[in-house]
Amino acid sequence: MLDLTEIRAREPQRIAQGWNERTRRPLLGDDGRLLLVAADHPARGALGVRSEKMAMAARPALLERLATALCRPGVDGVLGTPDVLDDLLLMGALEDKLVIGSMNRGGLQGATFELDDRFTAYTAEEIADRGLDGGKMLTRIALTDPGTVSTLEEAGRAVTALAQRRLMAMIEPFMSVSHGDRVTNLLDPDNTIRSIHIAAGLGASSAYTWLKLPVVDELPRVMEATTMPTLLLGGDPEGDPEHTYAAWGKALELPSVRGLVVGRALLFPPDGDVAAAVDVAAELVHGISPSTR
Repeated sequence: MLDLTEIRAREPQRIAQGWNERTRRPLLGDDGRLLLVAADHPARGALGVRSEKMAMAARPALLERLATALCRPGVDGVLGTPDVLDDLLLMGALEDKLVIGSMNRGGLQGATFELDDRFTAYTAEEIADRGLDGGKMLTRIALTDPGTVSTLEEAGRAVTALAQRRLMAMIEPFMSVSHGDRVTNLLDPDNTIRSIHIAAGLGASSAYTWLKLPVVDELPRVMEATTMPTLLLGGDPEGDPEHTYAAWGKALELPSVRGLVVGRALLFPPDGDVAAAVDVAAELVHGISPSTR
């Protein structure tokens, strides 16, 4: 791996140069589906995977896993914060890949202000200037928390600004509740439907809005709530990975579901084989199996 610290210390201008020179690709290929790897958890202080609380603490190890995932056939791109994406850029891992910038990481995991999902990373202007392909915003909606309205207001502005630049606005909505220092997302069908309708109304234009939603019960009924293209999130699944893969496969049969955005489930599979886990996801999303590569 490159000495990224040395480059950052002596030649920080290489980052801006790299973004200017990066080879880009169209948003969608012939099948109209996407498989993106998520790498924006650490910026919210969320470093755990299953029972291992500091699984993502070592940056070189995380970058190695990301590079392995991004080089597999069928992986369309990555979702991340500036620090991670700049490292991947310097490593040459973002050529001909979609890059979605994570915009609001202010709601730190476990903080008393966790539901205050302020925009602390990318702006729409910076996403456009760097040649990224879109921006993602976490939008947790807590009806008993007055701060939610600020999150909605800022998310609406971001959706508008991205649409003005013809860039994807990826909204990840949840109805959420707070219990002391713990925030819980309500993952039942009805609350997911409510979150979809709230998210869909954000911004002055919905032309470039995509949704990022959890795999929940009664998903066919849930997906009737929107005409917006939707990517399903993989989360941090526990138990048998085969059960998770089966759930993804069934969900991908729905017309408005256009792919997956998966982080921990692919980067930290129980058996440690990142490439194999990514290959399963690529086969589910694009029909690309190891035998056809």
